[in-house]
Amino acid sequence: MARLILIRHGQSVWNATNRFTGWTDVELSEKGVIEAEEAGRQLSGIRIDVVHTSDLMRAQRTAEIVMQQNESSGEDVPTHYDWRLNERHYGALQGLNKAETAEKHGTEQVHIWRRSFDVPPPEGESLEMTAERTIPYFTEEILPDLESGKNVLVSAHGNSLRSIVMHLEGISPEDIVSLEIPTGSPMFYNHDENGTIRVDSF
Repeated sequence: MARLILIRHGQSVWNATNRFTGWTDVELSEKGVIEAEEAGRQLSGIRIDVVHTSDLMRAQRTAEIVMQQNESSGEDVPTHYDWRLNERHYGALQGLNKAETAEKHGTEQVHIWRRSFDVPPPEGESLEMTAERTIPYFTEEILPDLESGKNVLVSAHGNSLRSIVMHLEGISPEDIVSLEIPTGSPMFYNHDENGTIRVDSF
């Protein structure tokens, strides 16, 4: 049985200032580094055979910190970087303060941009559009690792992981919008010999 571990990066400097981040390549905040270190300690007893992460440094740095503390894995664990695991692109909203944007466009409109399944922000991606790249990446690149018995760590982002969780757990478009994925908190799944993936507890 193989294990799949999903982790949203630790808090970024733009998370800390309540900005839409999307594909903007920002660093972890001090709190984000601490969150990643805590996750690394939590995962230190689990052998990780392969890492998948996005093209963005906050996810990559989180994976690095986690693996630095992993006592059960070898020194040469392969890491795969791919833009398809990037956060959803927030388009014209990237860099804007979320509260100020709500004042300008209205709370309801901003909520639709942030949480609806199929309505993208201006010049950006909806969650549905994000899923059109993350789910193929999962089935083409991550699933074969699980099928070969490898324990996999995926370090990515709130919305890219939300779309993968939707796929894994069969969550409806109506319900997925209310799923919150906290920063720096691992989520666990088991992949059994029948190819079934189930939620697991640590």
